[in-house]
Amino acid sequence: MTERAPRDREIRRYETMLDSLDDAVYAVRPDGTIAYVNERYAEMKGVSREELLGTEIYDWVTEETAEKATRVRREMEAGDRDAGAVEYEFLTADGERFPVEMRFNRVTSEGGDELDRVGVIRDVRERKEREESLREKNERLEEFASIVSHDLRNPLSVARGRLDLAREECDSEHLDHVARAHERMDSLIDDLLTLARDGEGVEGTERVPLRELAEACWEGVETADATLRVETDSAVRADRSRLRQVFENLVRNAVEHAGDDATVTVGDLDGGFYVSDDGPGIPEADREAVFEAGFTTNDGGTGFGLEIVEAVAAAHGWDVRVTDGADGGARFEFTGVDVLD
Repeated sequence: MTERAPRDREIRRYETMLDSLDDAVYAVRPDGTIAYVNERYAEMKGVSREELLGTEIYDWVTEETAEKATRVRREMEAGDRDAGAVEYEFLTADGERFPVEMRFNRVTSEGGDELDRVGVIRDVRERKEREESLREKNERLEEFASIVSHDLRNPLSVARGRLDLAREECDSEHLDHVARAHERMDSLIDDLLTLARDGEGVEGTERVPLRELAEACWEGVETADATLRVETDSAVRADRSRLRQVFENLVRNAVEHAGDDATVTVGDLDGGFYVSDDGPGIPEADREAVFEAGFTTNDGGTGFGLEIVEAVAAAHGWDVRVTDGADGGARFEFTGVDVLD
């Protein structure tokens, strides 16, 4: 009894730790019966631990799940893999099903009581919902990009033809500005299609000075009497073309909502940068919705500008949020950025 007491206390300590986990934990004997489950496992299954202990593990799962797990176990026995990992639909005692991720391995306890395997099961419903939401969002963005591509390329081609005719009739520096605008429009169409169809990743990054990029974007956008104020000399590692989309969309957004005489400021943040304006700002209740497809308070807006801003940020692995600016307007903060000297 004296020798068992420390071991029993140790076992109870480990059980307490396992019962505190958000994931379900189980152990199975070589004959396929359940040797242990933590409280989370019983909670997910919808029965008591006592009802599970000693029963056949495969009595509690679907036939498809049993086949998946058996196939992986055979691969482990053959030495093809060190540990098992299976995604399947967890079956509750009431017949409800939901997606889980299970990882398991074979073990032998220190006390000499052989166990066939132990495993951890994680409820991945929230992750699956996020993945589905992202998939639907990407589909909407691709559909929008395709429409933009089709509806803009045709009139852009006509505009280029008219520009060539105008150059035959006169020589004006204004025509050079028109040509550059056409080139930028064509580049934006290509980039939008790439952004929509290539998912979240970026193919290549480079050192991009924020001051230089902000000033270049300012020249490429109709800004009326607005003012650009750059309060940073930092550079970031980014895809230059996509980051330009961010700045141009934020500048347009500022001029549209803050007015023709708006002041747009670009500055440093710890681990990132911000772009702000001195307009009316964005109500706190709308600050998450502004990044959703189609959301706009401007009758002439498409509602896709800020969604593209968020998508480009996500493509770089950055976080973006909107808050109050120092001058009372909207301030878009980008963090998680690789800031360079």
